[in-house]
Amino acid sequence: MASMNKVFADLPVTIFEAMSQAARDNDAINLGQGFPDDPGPEDIRRAAADAVLNGYNQYPSMMGIPELRQAIAAHYGHWHGLKLDPMTEVMVTSGGTEALTSAILAVVEPGDEVIVFQPVYDSYLPIIRQAGGIPRLLRTSNCSRDSARSSTASPSATRSGSTSFSMGANTFR
Repeated sequence: MASMNKVFADLPVTIFEAMSQAARDNDAINLGQGFPDDPGPEDIRRAAADAVLNGYNQYPSMMGIPELRQAIAAHYGHWHGLKLDPMTEVMVTSGGTEALTSAILAVVEPGDEVIVFQPVYDSYLPIIRQAGGIPRLLRTSNCSRDSARSSTASPSATRSGSTSFSMGANTFR
């Protein structure tokens, strides 16, 4: 039998799984993840079914459906003042962890030190390690990005940093 990749083999149970199990064990409402209480609004489910039945039933381009990318760019332009080219600067993923993995794998190379501000989403460390990076954990209570670069890692090896906000993950280089 093949053994599991050592980067992932010894990972602890995630907080999401622990909270989900506790909710199941106690017949409680799970506030640890975004599980819906019902199937969702009927008009949205009908629109999704109609889209599948009438043409949107194939894989999109790797960047996502152009109309959705245009809508995302328009949203960020309106609400955040960002001018994004939807064809080259917007990518749609199936979830946050996939987006994070794509961003980390795009910028982290073997041997790179990556400053990771704590608290940290539990997927960051194994993804950084899988990319060959070396995570350098830093508490954010009393530091800035500049002090983080100078105090936690050797400047020649530190090429990337990650920071997590409630609206999503951002990676800087």
